[in-house]
Formats: sequence, C-alpha cells, structure tokens
Amino acid sequence: MPELRALNKDERVVSLTDDLKDLQQRISYQFRDRGLLERALTHKSRVAEDVSGDMADNESLEFLGDSVLGLVVADMLFRQFPELSEGDKSKIKAAVVSTQALADQAGCLELGKQLLLGRGEEKTGGRFKQGLLADTYEALIAAIYLDGGLDAADNFICREFQGAIDEARRADILGSDYKSALQERVQAAGDNPPEYHVIGEDGPDHRKVFAVNVVVAGKTISHGTGRTKKEAEQEAARLALTKLVGDS
Repeated sequence: MPELRALNKDERVVSLTDDLKDLQQRISYQFRDRGLLERALTHKSRVAEDVSGDMADNESLEFLGDSVLGLVVADMLFRQFPELSEGDKSKIKAAVVSTQALADQAGCLELGKQLLLGRGEEKTGGRFKQGLLADTYEALIAAIYLDGGLDAADNFICREFQGAIDEARRADILGSDYKSALQERVQAAGDNPPEYHVIGEDGPDHRKVFAVNVVVAGKTISHGTGRTKKEAEQEAARLALTKLVGDS
C-alpha cells in the first residue's frame, strides 16, 4: 500500500469551492447531493473558524460510516467464509478496517488533498495524520450511504475492500500474532524483548487513536497506530518485522 507523503509545492490542494469531479470519478460514485461530500471532507477545525455558522463537520458522518463499514465487511466475511469461526472472521475484519488500513485507502483516493482544515490543523500536518484520514474515509462512506442508500455504500465498500480481505486471507492473518513473532525473532538474535511505548493519543474518548513505537536493542524500529493500544502495538510489531526481514 502507498505511503503517505508530503505534497510537492506544485501540487494543488483542493478547496471546498473546487470541482470535486475527479474525486467522484476515483470513487466511481456521482453524488446527487454534493453537500454531503463536502461535509464528509470538512474537519471540525475548519468549522470552528467559520463565522457564518453554516458549516458542519464530518464527525457525525464518521460515526455513521464506521457502522456502515462494519456491517458491509461483516456481511462480506459471512458470505465468503462460512466455514470460519466468529473469532477468525473478527480477526480478518479488525485487520482490514484498522486505522492504518483505512488511512491507506484514503491515501489511494488522495483524500488528504481534498480536506477542508482549519489553519492550525493545516500547520500541524493534518492532511497526513492517519487518524484524521481514517475518520474522513469513514465519513465518505456515510455520505455515499446517505446519498445513494445501502446498495451504493455496499458497492463502494466491496470494491475497496475485496482486495484487502483476499490479502488478509492469503497472508494467513488468522494465525498471526506480530508481537509474539517479533519477540521470538529478537530474542533468537540475543536481544531483550521489544519494548512498546505510547507516544501519542488523538481524538475524542469514544474514538481514540493511539500511536505506539517499538524499541529493540535500544533503538526505535517502527511505530504504529490503532483504535486501541493493543491494535497499535500489533501494527508497530508488524512494521518492525517487515523492516527487520528487509534488512536481513
């Protein structure tokens, strides 16, 4: 999946007044109510600066989109893998809808360039924050659902997530415990067990995003994000394993 990167100086950041036709082409959905799409791209920091009081942020859409996404992905797993246990399907679902996975999907759609942010959030790199991008992606799902109904949202999610589900299944993620695998690898090399440190938290209490780094032999190897500390630790361990295997 593509890494998030800084915009080059000649790359245009799309504002609310710009034509969003390109984005609608990328998502293969044409909005009847463009206002829903604009709201999905509007961060609360921008609304706080709006003196007219006419703007609305995407937090409520994010809440709804999270539920719609969960329903559709659960339905996909139920139909495609009837032989799997509830726990196994839950593991696949957690992997494909994790904060980092949603941020990667948002990156593919270039949602970061489309966001409407306040000045403060813009200065602190809001367009590249994984938690913010994941939230916006969920808000986009809700906007499609409200504009076109469950069938439209289902079509979008199935297109977006089928590849991730297939990849998770092929990778045998059901048996993967990245923290245990990382610990076994570093201890086999004679090092002490990895250490995990929470380096940041973002978002409201009911939608926290945690950032965790993993330290091996006194060096920070990687960091991961997640809705829970456990999810963030597993993501950090997965990235650390990828780096250690690549360096070996």
